[in-house]
Amino acid sequence: MDKIERVCVIGLGYIGLPTASMFATHGLQVLGVDNNSSVINTLWQGLIHIEEPGLATVVKAALASKNLSVAEKPVPSDVFIVAVPTPYVHGEGAIPRADMSFVVSAIESVLPVLAKGNLLILESTSPPGTIRDLVIPMLEKAGHKVGKDLGVAYCPERVIPGQALKELIGNDRVIGAIDSYWSETAKKLYKTFVSGEIFVTNPTTAEMVKLLENTFRDVNIALANEVAVLCEKLGINAWEVIQIANRHPRVNVHRPGPGVGGHCISVDPWFLVEKFPNEAKLIRLARTINDAVPSRVVEKIESLLKGKSTPKVALLGLAYKANVDDARESPAVSVVRLLKQKHPGYSLSVYDPHVKSKEFQTQGIQEALKGAELAVVLTAHDEIRFLDPEMVGSLMATKTVFDTHNALKPERWIPAGFQLHTLGASNTAEINRTIVS
Repeated sequence: MDKIERVCVIGLGYIGLPTASMFATHGLQVLGVDNNSSVINTLWQGLIHIEEPGLATVVKAALASKNLSVAEKPVPSDVFIVAVPTPYVHGEGAIPRADMSFVVSAIESVLPVLAKGNLLILESTSPPGTIRDLVIPMLEKAGHKVGKDLGVAYCPERVIPGQALKELIGNDRVIGAIDSYWSETAKKLYKTFVSGEIFVTNPTTAEMVKLLENTFRDVNIALANEVAVLCEKLGINAWEVIQIANRHPRVNVHRPGPGVGGHCISVDPWFLVEKFPNEAKLIRLARTINDAVPSRVVEKIESLLKGKSTPKVALLGLAYKANVDDARESPAVSVVRLLKQKHPGYSLSVYDPHVKSKEFQTQGIQEALKGAELAVVLTAHDEIRFLDPEMVGSLMATKTVFDTHNALKPERWIPAGFQLHTLGASNTAEINRTIVS
């Protein structure tokens, strides 16, 4: 391909929209495609449907330049980028499997406009072998000669919500293409805006690289969550243990918490377990450990409310991580669901300044805290981390807080009369020390 002029991005979510906008603001003609008419209408108004720092400005600039347009169906282009979700579904047995229906639908939408000389790129995180066993057979069944007339590559994103634009530009990328010609074509495309180094390999290796990155983090967090249990039983503070252990030059233990969420770390490792159920033993165990943490959080809440049949509990945060609006696979959501299921007598109030939940009715912070006998920090948003203890205490019926993220400073909350319980610490006395986060 001598020159890339038009790019079509299918899927305008947390990855597709920033990617389309970056290509457009760097001179390419880009069509962003999404089958959700509400998303398209929102973008045509110059607004965005997701929360991402700086993204609204970039999208508005891209639309104003006429380099970015949006629609519900693809049009003929030089390059097609598929950036749709790949969630998991529970099939028969205990192992979740990848739901590739969105990828299949996206490719089917492209087939009528795909032409000789085009490059099809899959960015969606997928089980190893997806390009070989799913994408290429679909294209060949439609009559395309992959490699000769048509290029295929796997180029996964490596960004996190809250830093998408910065990381799209600065992070290293991996390109897994079917041959050297299409590797160079894809590399030239991403070099439009990527300043990080680009590594070239084959599609299956690139698929495995993406899964390994997220699986490593999941396994590491499982270790941290297990250490938190052990430290509670020992009567010591897991946060202090991890902090000091990480002073070793070759140790980097992650942080414990109420579980693992998001569309990547809590999902992607299952793709390996699905593919290799007998071999991926450590990966499966890590997923089991992390998925069980919300239940342990609920048990702690039950112990703090022992003897109270109809208490009010203020649940602070629904997002899977701090300062984003992404609640996909969020352990905070799991905790709320478990409490509603196990304790219909509890009065639950939910506060999250970022998440717009259709499942739970959220409230303002003062309304959520008013009359509560327990407040539980489930997401460490800045709005929660920096709450005024005096204000909180004036609203709550009982000054008791359970912090699942070590987000609240004991030196601020203990003097204000709070019983502060932190996940991974044995009791209030143990956390009543200065802990450096």
